[in-house]
Amino acid sequence: MLAGRRIVLGITGGIAAYKSAHLARLLVQAGAEVRTVVTESALRFIGPATLSGLTGVAPATGFWDEPTAAPHLDLARWADAVCVAPATAATMARLAHGLSEDLLSAVVLATRAPVVIAPAMHSEMWSHPSTRRNLAALLADGVTVVGPASGPLAGGDAGPGRMVEPEEIAAALERSLGAGTLEGWRVLVTAGGTREPIDPVRFVGNRSSGKMGHAVAEEAAARGAVVTLVTAADPPAARRLEAIRVETAQEMAEAVWSRAGEVDVAVMAAAVADFRPAQPASGKLRRAAGPPDLVLEPTPDVLAGVAAMRPRPFLVGFAAETGPAEGAVAKAVSKGVDLLVANDVTVAGSGFGSEDNEVALILPDGTLERWERLPKRRVAALLWERIAELRSRGTP
Repeated sequence: MLAGRRIVLGITGGIAAYKSAHLARLLVQAGAEVRTVVTESALRFIGPATLSGLTGVAPATGFWDEPTAAPHLDLARWADAVCVAPATAATMARLAHGLSEDLLSAVVLATRAPVVIAPAMHSEMWSHPSTRRNLAALLADGVTVVGPASGPLAGGDAGPGRMVEPEEIAAALERSLGAGTLEGWRVLVTAGGTREPIDPVRFVGNRSSGKMGHAVAEEAAARGAVVTLVTAADPPAARRLEAIRVETAQEMAEAVWSRAGEVDVAVMAAAVADFRPAQPASGKLRRAAGPPDLVLEPTPDVLAGVAAMRPRPFLVGFAAETGPAEGAVAKAVSKGVDLLVANDVTVAGSGFGSEDNEVALILPDGTLERWERLPKRRVAALLWERIAELRSRGTP
């Protein structure tokens, strides 16, 4: 279940680097998009042309060789997961101590995505007290460590320290990404901002791009759920995802209400217009006729309609606020949702049209959980983990 996932594969300077080419090939064959970051010493074991041919993208090799000003941030935010294979003893030391003296260690330090490392070194180095301390620090930081195995090592030696096989690393990546954790779930997601026509040309709308809702839908599909996405934006292409394109609040309401009774979870991330022109013009309004008198009427409350269903799915609402998340607590109670996700769209770099989001989760009892600013796909991943946790407690 790596299809559609974005993996940064870091390769460091050990003889096991030859296995990294096979790992890159496995990930690409599984449908993942792979970008490689290769340390200077790793280039002595594996060539850039090999990795370019396997992934379709030239490997990143250093801060100063890339076209962007901050390649470590670009890669860190792009990744759904970061994998370092092989991870030498020196690399483990850098990562454990938060050093960022090369591009790869800076990517790991900057990312908020899951990190998987596959150690590879001689037995004496693996058993050294400093390596054991570094291992403990990495595990405490939430890094997934896979291996090492025992077997033949460089120079004719044998023992613990051999990098595990690429298939095992790929499996660890799948687990870290939650692959299959939503298997058997039926999910409905809404996304985008609705458009309410004034005339055939103009509309009343909002600034929603649909990126957050699409990330939620794609993440659910990647985790094994069967997903219906009702969206007012151009839908993404993903396996296990049926996209229904709508434009108005009425169309969204009809699409959602006809399907919500058949799903386990509904995540209402769309920015649905609250009002629409009561009598849209049949022809284009002309400037010469002067400003039109627009009479507005309420649109259907899509979220409230799902909340009123009996039985109903586990219900997650979204609230775009223009101030602190505390203002959404009353909405969480009044809407009768199981979980409300609130974000302040006035915060720079978060909200409408951005790649990141800074959200707060509000539980039915008013408890507020604040999350740091993260890429929207990472927000979606953490959100599904939270939903699974709440459902396991017996919440509807």
